[in-house]
Amino acid sequence: MTPPRPTAAQRIHTRRALGYVLMSALLPGSVQLFAGNRAVGRLATRVYGAAALVGVIVAFGLLVLRGPTLGLLLQPWLTGALRVVLWTLFVAWVLLLIDAWRLAHPLRLERRRRLALTALALGTILAVAGVTTTATEALVAARNVGQLFGGGGETDLKEGRYNILLLGADSAESREGLRPDSINVASIDAETGRAVLFGLPRNLQRVPFPESSPLHPRYPDGYVCDGGECMLNGIWTLGEENADLYPGRDAGLEATKEAVEETLGLELNYYALIDMHGFQSLIDAMGGIRLDIGRRIPIGGANGAEVTKWIEPGENVLLDGYHALWFARSRSDSSDYERMLRQKCVMSAMVHQLDPMTVATKFVALSEAGKDLLRTDIGTGAINDLAELALRVRDQGMTAVNFIPPMIVSAEPDFELIRATVDKHLSGEPTVEPSPARSSSAASPTVTPKKTADKPEESTSAAPTSSRSSAPAPKPSAEASTETTDLAAVCAVS
Repeated sequence: MTPPRPTAAQRIHTRRALGYVLMSALLPGSVQLFAGNRAVGRLATRVYGAAALVGVIVAFGLLVLRGPTLGLLLQPWLTGALRVVLWTLFVAWVLLLIDAWRLAHPLRLERRRRLALTALALGTILAVAGVTTTATEALVAARNVGQLFGGGGETDLKEGRYNILLLGADSAESREGLRPDSINVASIDAETGRAVLFGLPRNLQRVPFPESSPLHPRYPDGYVCDGGECMLNGIWTLGEENADLYPGRDAGLEATKEAVEETLGLELNYYALIDMHGFQSLIDAMGGIRLDIGRRIPIGGANGAEVTKWIEPGENVLLDGYHALWFARSRSDSSDYERMLRQKCVMSAMVHQLDPMTVATKFVALSEAGKDLLRTDIGTGAINDLAELALRVRDQGMTAVNFIPPMIVSAEPDFELIRATVDKHLSGEPTVEPSPARSSSAASPTVTPKKTADKPEESTSAAPTSSRSSAPAPKPSAEASTETTDLAAVCAVS
């Protein structure tokens, strides 16, 4: 049986009811202004109008003054307050919408139209709830980022470059003190984004301190110990043992920064200390990384322990956080120099595979992992500039320079040669490409990992001719002849 056609009055009532719900959804309080409690309507329209104005101001700030605006939005106190405000506005909006639905007198509508009106109201509430949840999750991520980037570093450029110390360390309870296993400095041209990553071996000895360092009087000839090996990765602990020389400062960090600056001849802007266990969480949050693996890498086997499993070679191998951590840090059947190269391969994969879609869909998990991953003195005000610079670095690729044998003998390093090599690469002069016919004392193998970008990453430890020092490169020792590893035989970014 065909239902009776609605009367003109019923059609007008239906349109009015739908209009009430839509008006309340788009302009909270507008329905109450003319059909309900006018005082509530005036208050609601003013509050939501002010909120809309703030949103426009923030959007304008992100377009015109992005750095300061981001710096303000990443303040933990502000993100916490905004989360409370957003949920308060949402709850009030729901109450206004329900009141608008009530004012539409849905019980006077025919059953099918009443159900449609109610479904529209509920659907609108669920949609706005989803938007509010996403916005508050973004604020949680912003709070995490704000807590991480506390500032304190040097914001002024160093001869037109940002120089950032990158330390990889293990904070496991079984280890006494903090000894960085991975020590690198990324030097980035602030205009072009051209970047060079200088890698120092953790077992570098005789590391010098600048004359301004409180440790220089104790070690005027570098970090040398009687009857023992004093290595670069032990300077953090050395600083902590002499904390009285660094009042009010992080003694281990300051001593390490001084030694690295003097070794490379660079002034540092910032540092980032990466906890390798937090690193595992970050890769899991990314969904893993993909590498082309050239040889089997053992899991376990450290300090004489049994090798329990292997990471098998192959192309486009997906590694979760656990296996990526073992790939980067496995010591068994390997050398420190190969580990340096594997770690750079993993870092390169993270840079190129952390795409915008991953960030957009997993930003809360990434920010939570970042809290456990990183310590840094980069401030929130510098995040925007460094993020834009990182995009240019990603487009150009990064040259990696590893100070390893046979170029450098860790027990007797030529520091003039190290500084001359740094100057050579930062001046933009062409990188020396060693060939098989060249003497092995001149350079260690040059490696160019495969990348998805058009401009491949270059990795070299070639020793350029130095205008600062005519000292030849050290002759290869047993250390140099046995512990130089070609990264291409180990891994490449898939």
